[in-house]
Amino acid sequence: MALRLVFMGTPDFAVPTLKKLVDSEHKVVAVYTRAPQPAGRRGLEVKTSAIGSEAGRHALQILTPHTLRERDAVTAMRAHGADAAVVVAYGLILPEPILDVFPLGCFNLHASLLPRWRGAAPINRAVMAGDKQTGVKVMKMDEGLDTGPVAMGKRVRIGANTTAGEIHDELAQLGADLMIRVVNRLGTEHTWKFKPQSNKRVTYANKIEKGETRIDWNKPCKEVHNRCRGLSPFPGAWFQHSVLGRIKVLRTAIGVLDGPPGQVLDDRLTIGCEHGSLQLLELQREGRRSMKVDEFLNGTPIAPATVLE
Repeated sequence: MALRLVFMGTPDFAVPTLKKLVDSEHKVVAVYTRAPQPAGRRGLEVKTSAIGSEAGRHALQILTPHTLRERDAVTAMRAHGADAAVVVAYGLILPEPILDVFPLGCFNLHASLLPRWRGAAPINRAVMAGDKQTGVKVMKMDEGLDTGPVAMGKRVRIGANTTAGEIHDELAQLGADLMIRVVNRLGTEHTWKFKPQSNKRVTYANKIEKGETRIDWNKPCKEVHNRCRGLSPFPGAWFQHSVLGRIKVLRTAIGVLDGPPGQVLDDRLTIGCEHGSLQLLELQREGRRSMKVDEFLNGTPIAPATVLE
């Protein structure tokens, strides 16, 4: 049975799911996304969200409320006559009166193996923690923070050098496939029982703070490696060079040399850390494109024995 759906999402991660729903037998009757944000150096430009742009291409109704807690928001939501809501990284809290609007419920795509990494930055936190696997789960939303019962899930492996960006792209596609399976089943199986989440092994993926992005070379090399790949490509882990300024580190590998933390140990940008070293493989100066280490060093040599801040 074809369902009437409200879609709620904002960033690139949500785009594959919206595309899948638009191409399905179901009807997306409205798209909710975050309001356009100021952009450009002076904030004079306006940047539409990735979902806002995608919804515009399909001529879908787009709404950008700043809150869903007001009575008018509930009335407007009910007017869509939707059977269910699909939520993917929307960015606003859905209060109970909004959740109650939909006869079949609100279904959220979350990029972790719940109950591990509930919260805002599950992909980054999983990679930064050195997890060997992660995944996506579709849950029926309740009032808690990512606490609802799970409809379906899928696991993926996190390689030793995999970046958060690579996991992001893989899970976005995998999650879209998973969500369309859930919606299709909702249309035919109204007595579907979902699996409650365990209250054990709960962890929280707090939002990435600016203070976490600066590299501390005094940490063990494996920890620094996980932080760099867990923050790549955005917001990016970085160090300060006395002449070149702030430099993001987008890809690394565990080195074989030993030396003082923060010191450049060779002409290939192997940097000393606590308990080992880290080889920098891809970097980006402020305002410039990312470069592999060979290209980077051709234009901006950093001599051995240099100490990075």
